[in-house]
Amino acid sequence: MAFVHLAKRRDTVQAHFPDGRTFEGPAGTLLAEFVRAAYPDAPVPAMAAIVDDALCELADPLREDAQVRPVFLTDSDGIRIYTRSLSFLLAAAVQKSFPDARLIIDHSVPFGGYYCRVAGRPPFTPEELSQLEAHMRELVTADLPIGRELVPLAEAQDWFQRIGLPHKAALLAQGMDGDRVPLYRLGELRDYFFGPMVPSTGYLKYFALTPYHNGFILRFPRRERPTELAPPEDYSPLWQVFEEYGHWLELLGLYDAWTVNEAVRTGRMAEVILVSEALHEQRIAQIAQTIAARGMGRQLVLIAGPSSSGKTTFTKRLAIQLLAHGLRPYPLSLDDYFLPREEMVRRGLADFDDLSAVDLPLFQGQMEQLFAGKVVRLPRYDFLTGKREQGAELRLAEDAVLLVEGLHCLNPGLLPPGLGGRTFKIYVSALTQLNLDDHVRLSTTDTRLIRRIVRDAAFRGYSAENTLRLWANVRRGEKRHVFPYQGEADVMFNSALVYEWSVLRKRAEPLLLQVRHPRLRLEAERLLGMLRWLTPYPEEEIPATSILREFIGGGILAGYFPSPFERATWRRGCARG
Repeated sequence: MAFVHLAKRRDTVQAHFPDGRTFEGPAGTLLAEFVRAAYPDAPVPAMAAIVDDALCELADPLREDAQVRPVFLTDSDGIRIYTRSLSFLLAAAVQKSFPDARLIIDHSVPFGGYYCRVAGRPPFTPEELSQLEAHMRELVTADLPIGRELVPLAEAQDWFQRIGLPHKAALLAQGMDGDRVPLYRLGELRDYFFGPMVPSTGYLKYFALTPYHNGFILRFPRRERPTELAPPEDYSPLWQVFEEYGHWLELLGLYDAWTVNEAVRTGRMAEVILVSEALHEQRIAQIAQTIAARGMGRQLVLIAGPSSSGKTTFTKRLAIQLLAHGLRPYPLSLDDYFLPREEMVRRGLADFDDLSAVDLPLFQGQMEQLFAGKVVRLPRYDFLTGKREQGAELRLAEDAVLLVEGLHCLNPGLLPPGLGGRTFKIYVSALTQLNLDDHVRLSTTDTRLIRRIVRDAAFRGYSAENTLRLWANVRRGEKRHVFPYQGEADVMFNSALVYEWSVLRKRAEPLLLQVRHPRLRLEAERLLGMLRWLTPYPEEEIPATSILREFIGGGILAGYFPSPFERATWRRGCARG
């Protein structure tokens, strides 16, 4: 098709691109052709396009003049579309090559990929995985169209019942706004994937299948390096956390969004909440027991994790368990050791994400003094003024446990060399394993983002728009300064709660509906689209010590440190000023 830069004819449409160029073609031309003409030598492929502030598939026709901005594989929406489409490709290949296998896409892996497993038959052998990958590559080479069709809801439900996905059939009835469902087709497989797809299999060139434990990993690139696959790593500690969480879900009889909604409908959610919280408490008690069993005198416990993982509440609950073991916990925030704002400006530091923002000489010096039994005067950082003030004096008793919580706590460069033998490191994150269905995950990152939106509105006066605007910077900081060090942890704690999306929906939806900025609105609509599949549930039954209370309020641990614990603990042997 020829594109021209001439005066517009009545039977043509114009696509206006961000760099000022305009391309014209016949009305009804696919977006893919406009994008291909505008970016013929793009280093990475486009996955979709934003047309007048709406996210559209490249297979959509352009029927009116519009502003068009490509969404590349390096964009967050782009990598989501890629991995969603790749999951569809995998499902189609499994159905064709192994029709007796039920594919379950379980959870993400840190080096880029999804851990998958099959039900209804033994796990795939290495030879079968090679056969499956070869079939996927044949489909990619054939560049088959990924079709999209609107079908009546009853027809879609009947299809999912026939292919053995009754929960998906029921979920569609609960969550669809209209009476028609957009189903995607690839070969003999039709599926609903809760979001846009690439137009054909030829877009899905970067992947590999790697055996792992009782399943395999569908590897794909990260958007920072969109044409490369990171080498597989041993993520056994993280995998064990997911396995534990999966076992918890089995105990609760919860496997996907539909079973959670059924717990709401049948009045069983109160039991789900109580058991979920009991499992959290059991795990925290196990960690406290491990620390107590070390019997090393003064100990240093370092607690790190990404934003909105519940580190603060976890630290307080761990302190309570340590008290029950006869130890004397003292919580300390690494944030209080940040450089004053004037000093950060002088050093050219823009935010707190880098370890350079921590006053390392002060922190390391005080740690050495405290563990030598000396008295130190702690700092207290005021984020409103950007100044560091003087706090209380502290001397650790022989059986004291110093709990330090902060973004950089697992960074090997944080501590002075002499304290390595006294440390115990904990990584906290909300590692959600509850999926919408067998093939569609609820992202762990989205869980934390929903938590943060609700918390920022409730306690910090931030709108959802403000939180969404900052989130990209938060994520960049986590990828550089948190995730690379999770392997340093002695234990991991999964703060996810199977019921939390149901509870957070009521608070998050009105906040997201207020987002007006065009680009941020796309992200808000995506989150709203995920939330609508979970039946809302009131928050009154959530225990006052729950990690979720850190985000919705109403907890009894807020403000519990330092004063009540100081009065209860340090009067028995720790000197304070």
